This record gives sequence, structure tokens and C-alpha cells, in this order.
Amino acid sequence: QLGEGATALPAPPHQCTLGSAFTVIDYSIFVLLLVLSSAIGLFYALSGDRQRTVQEFLLANRNMSFLPVALSLLATFQSAVAILGVPAEIFRSGTEYWFLGCSYLLGLLIPAHIFIPVFYRLRITSTYEYLELRFNKTVRVFGTITFIFQMVIYMGVVLYAPALALNAVTGFDLWSAVLTMGLVCTLYTTLGGLKAVIWTDVFQTLVMFAGQLAVIIVGAQRVGGMARVWHLADKEGKISGIDLDPDPFERHTFWTLAVGGVFMMLSLYGVNQAQVQRYLSARSEQEAKLSCYAVFPCQQIVLCLSCLTGLVMFVYNQEHPLAPNQRHSSPDQLVLYFVMDVLQDLPGLPGLFVACLFSGSLSTISSAFNSLATVTMEDLVRPHCPGLSESRATLLSKLLALGYGLLCLGMAYVSSMLGPVLQAAISIFGMVGGPLLGLFCLGMFFPCANPTGAITGLLAGLAMAFWVGIGGLLHNMRAAEAPPPPNGTALPAVGNLTTILTTTLLAPTPTPQSPTGLQKFYSLSYMWYSAHNSTTVILVGLLVSLLTGESAVDPRTIYPVLPRLLCCLPQKYRQRLCCGGADHADATVKSNGVGNGLAPPGLQEEEEGQGYIRAAGAPTYALQETSF
Repeated sequence: QLGEGATALPAPPHQCTLGSAFTVIDYSIFVLLLVLSSAIGLFYALSGDRQRTVQEFLLANRNMSFLPVALSLLATFQSAVAILGVPAEIFRSGTEYWFLGCSYLLGLLIPAHIFIPVFYRLRITSTYEYLELRFNKTVRVFGTITFIFQMVIYMGVVLYAPALALNAVTGFDLWSAVLTMGLVCTLYTTLGGLKAVIWTDVFQTLVMFAGQLAVIIVGAQRVGGMARVWHLADKEGKISGIDLDPDPFERHTFWTLAVGGVFMMLSLYGVNQAQVQRYLSARSEQEAKLSCYAVFPCQQIVLCLSCLTGLVMFVYNQEHPLAPNQRHSSPDQLVLYFVMDVLQDLPGLPGLFVACLFSGSLSTISSAFNSLATVTMEDLVRPHCPGLSESRATLLSKLLALGYGLLCLGMAYVSSMLGPVLQAAISIFGMVGGPLLGLFCLGMFFPCANPTGAITGLLAGLAMAFWVGIGGLLHNMRAAEAPPPPNGTALPAVGNLTTILTTTLLAPTPTPQSPTGLQKFYSLSYMWYSAHNSTTVILVGLLVSLLTGESAVDPRTIYPVLPRLLCCLPQKYRQRLCCGGADHADATVKSNGVGNGLAPPGLQEEEEGQGYIRAAGAPTYALQETSF
């Protein structure tokens, strides 16, 4: 109680504490999310396809329809860092980032018409099986190990980072959040397999939509409506026009986002195991393509919601400025300060947004567990244990998912010890995605590429990726140590964290002087990283392949893109430019009536619906002798 004559000191504005921001209703909504996610896993473990075979556990028995697959594709890389990061990007830099939506069209049409037909008709389980069919077992192992490294590093960050931001803003216990997310995710992924992962993704996607809509509606209402939000944002210069500057060193321009973003999307939706596994779980090739089409409007909606959240946040901050101690917070914390302040007097809505945040993490981590278990089982275990029974293989797959779940918790602890290096750990995800895309494009589009060229190209691409990526990261960190501009932030800016899931370097802080020499090279926009690194793999791979000679190629693994692009040239020039593969690809299509150059296999396989399935028993691999 206050003594006589004393006056109460006003609470610092926007200081959200656990007691003021969270109520019993909020906790109930959050717990309900975890309970329902676990219940879906238990349901698919105890009924219907009870995950008794590897195909049921890892591929949902190949009987999923396109809509749940599409929502799962959307949720896989729409993590908590994206929910926090994109509004922060709009808040700081305006709506330029919105033009990334232009890249979604080609970024999803190309996988639907090129990658999905090739992968689906080969009836593979792991994406890296393709590399053995196209090149050899060594290339497959190189690709698998690269992917495992990428995802293991990323898992801990995507679990720890949002929990850390939530703890800093709301007081929500850090390790309780980490352990709860990690254990619940491990439970339903291990018990329910891919089918449980897909259906929990559907549920969690709806929760993410609800949480973002609640913030936009309530926030816009508090500042006078969405029309006023747009007017004030435009007045303050936050509504960006089309910047047609072709300079690749500019962080965000139309070309950087619309063209560089295509390569980013291809590295995700074209060749990433977590996404390809969902295509392969569809009941037909047509359903797999439809799922890719359906992701397009969903991605646009997600992008719009995130951008509108950033605009509402900017206008709200103009009228209700942050407290001085909060202005220098990292951008992801700024979003949470805004959300908790806007929703704090509406019981249940803060809990809904936290559920939205954690849904993003759960969907991403569960996809990582499942895809890692798949590639480890199919690429590293089964080739060395050909006599493994179906029941033992299924049990081992579940144990692998469990093991990766526990490893994720360990990586979250490691992430907590990294400090500034945490930014580098996040960046690794993007550095590795480009070279892997280049490796698959090298094999699929260039018949003359051989295994030696593939391995050399991959290593060159990874070396280039880490050189430019780490060099750029250190350059930006040194720039961030300079005194921040007025109303700026002392920390490196967190860029679009949807991109952090894919090509991502945390967005650089603008430097006062123009860099030169290698520093200029390190200033390459992070949106071009995937294109730059994949192109390096292709060029080096082709050069080495031409120097070391051709090798036998299975025609089912080739998509004859060059013959089609060069169809107007005379035959002798076509044959030379396509390394002799043009005529063979055309003959394959004509003689077998199979599009995309995918001939019926010469293995012990039989036709079943769309695509081909291997005969029962351990998988066998053979290359059809073909002269290119």
C-alpha cells in the first residue's frame, strides 16, 4: 500500500510481463494446441494405417489428397521465425519485400511440371535415391550427408530462437517452452509418422492464420481501421514502389526478389526432402501437382498477412511509441512487444498468438524429424542392410525419428551457448540449399554430366557458398558494431525469416560507406545466394564432366529441357550443344509415349496407376546403359 501523500509511478509503457499479458484462458489455448497435436499422432498410431510398414510411416502409404499435402507444404517452412521476421522487415524497411510474391509463380510451376513428374515416376522414397539412379552411390551419400548437416544445424535454431524471443518479452519460461515443443513434436512424429505430421501441419496452419488475423484486426481497429493504416504508412514512405535497379548488391529490388526468389523457392519446393516427401505421399502424380498449385494462393495469403501485420505495427508504434528500453530490442522482439500490448486486455488472444508462434515451430521441426529419419533409413541404413525385414525397418525408422527429436533438444542447448554465432548457424541453412539445387539441376537437365563432375561441382558450390556467406556475415557484423543511426537498432537486422528458412542470411544493416573489392562481393544480396551457388555447381560440374568424359545414364532421370529450348537449331548443332542427348530424348518420348523423357524402366518394376513401383523386397538399383 502507498503511504499518505505518495503517488503511484506509472508502469513503463509497453512493458509486458507474464502476469499482465497471460491469463488462465491464454494458457488453456496454448495447452490445447499441444494436446490436439499429440492426439493426432496417437490417432494415426492406433487406427487405420498403424505405421506398420516403412511406406506407411515415411510416406503416409502414398494415399494423401492434394489439399492436406498443400497445407503441409505451406506449414513446413512457415516457422515461428517467419511469423516474427516478416512483419519486422516491413516495419523497418517498408513493403519492398512484398514483391517476393512474384517469384512464387515460377517457383511453384517449375517443381509441378519438372521435378514432381521425375521424382514421382521413379517411385523413390528419399530424394537422394535420384542421385544414385542418375549418377552413382557416392554422389547419393554426398547429397545425403549435406542435407543431414543442413537440417540438424537448423533444427536447434528454429526451436530455440522463438522461445528465446518469447521469454525476453513475456517472461514465458525459456526451457519449459523448448522442452515442451521438442517433446510434443517428437511424440507425434514418432508415433504417427508422416500422416500425423501432415494433419498436424493442417491444424497448425489454421492456428497460424487465426493468430495473425487476430493481431491485424485488433491492431487496425486500435489505430482507426486498415484504410488509415495504409494512408499513414504511405505518408511515411513505407509503401514501396517498384525498384527496377538490376544491381545484385542491392539488398531488395524487384529483380532481387522476383528472380532471385525463384531460385530460393526451387531449393525449397523443388528438391528439399521435407517437401518432396509430401509430393510422394500423394495418391497420384496429378494430386501431387495439384498440391503444388494449391500452395500458390496460400503462400500469397501468408505473405499478405505478414506484410499487413508489419504495417499495422508501424502505424501503432507511431501513435503508441515503445519504451526507451524496448526500442533497441531485436526486431523479432519488437513484433512480440507490439502483439502483447495490442492484445493484453483481450483474454485468450495473447494465448492464440503464442499458439500461432509455436505452431510454426512445431510444423517445421516435425518435418525435419521425418525427413531426416527418411534419408537416414533409405540412404544410409538400407543399402548396407539389404536383408532388413519390413517390421524391423519400420521400428528402426521410428527410433531414428525419436533420436533426431532428442538431438534437436541438444542442438537447442548448443544454440543457447553460441551467442553471436547463432546468426551464422541460421545462415548455414541457406548456404547449403543452393548447392543441393544445383546438384539436382545438373543431373536432371544435362545428360553429359557425370559422377565426377557432380561431386566436384557440389564441393565447389559449398565452398563458394560458405566463402561468400560467412564473409558477408562477418562483414555485416562488423558494420553492426558501429553506432546505430537515430531510432535505429544496435543489433544486426533480422531480415525476412521466411527466407532465413531457405536462403537466409540475417538481413544486413546498411553501411554508411560504399564497400569496395571483396567487401563489395560480400555485399551480394542474400536473395541471390541460392542462384549464385547453384550456378557454380552447374558450371563447375559441366566443365569437369566435359574434361573427364561421359558415363552411362538412365533416361528416366533426365528432363530434356535443352533439346526443347534449342528445338529451332539444326540437328547437328542441337546434338553438339546437348552433348548428344537431344535425339535420344526425342526418341524416348516418341517410342514410349512418356512425357518429360521418362521411359518405362528396364528394372524389375510394374506399372501401377501413375508411375512405377519396385517389386517387393529390398530396393535394387541399376543404370540402364545408354549412349549419349
